[in-house]
Amino acid sequence: MKMMMFIILLGVCASCSNDQSEVPTISVNADSEYENTFTDLNLGNIFDFNFYLPDADQRSVTLWVEKYEDGEKDDKPLIELSYYDSPNKVEEGNVGFGMIESDTEDTIAHLYSPGANVQRSIILGEEKTGTTWDYAIGDDEVELKLGEIKLLAGYRETNRNALHTMDLQDEEVVNRMIEQSDLVLLLKVKVEESSESAR
Repeated sequence: MKMMMFIILLGVCASCSNDQSEVPTISVNADSEYENTFTDLNLGNIFDFNFYLPDADQRSVTLWVEKYEDGEKDDKPLIELSYYDSPNKVEEGNVGFGMIESDTEDTIAHLYSPGANVQRSIILGEEKTGTTWDYAIGDDEVELKLGEIKLLAGYRETNRNALHTMDLQDEEVVNRMIEQSDLVLLLKVKVEESSESAR
């Protein structure tokens, strides 16, 4: 009987330790305070996510936006944010990308994460007749494998008459979207061990 109780306790403890995942995760933060602020103030567009990073003191995070015009990728990211070796064992909070419209032709691109953010003034050109702004992950929490690039969201503009919602989790669909659109912005993230931080 004592042996049986010991085995049960071991199982319970194992499941408790599994609850504290050592795997970074991200999920869409629908109707967040960030999104509501952008909507209420008519600031522009924003993607907002819940981000969980265990072992943050030993890992690096890079969040960036790739820009494609007429199917061609720019040599450098439109905007990029990198941080590593946090003083905290765990980092948890909001990460995302916002495009703040201004009275001039400039747009303010804003990347943010727990404890870090960066802004940059960009010129996207004249807005096309059709725009879409889609998340690339579903409603469920997604695990981020170390060293792998994860597409989080996409923005596109085109003068084509029809704009259809696309499955941004399908690489072929994303490539087709890039080819068929005048402008595409892709938000991506990568988590690595700090010693492997070169992307």
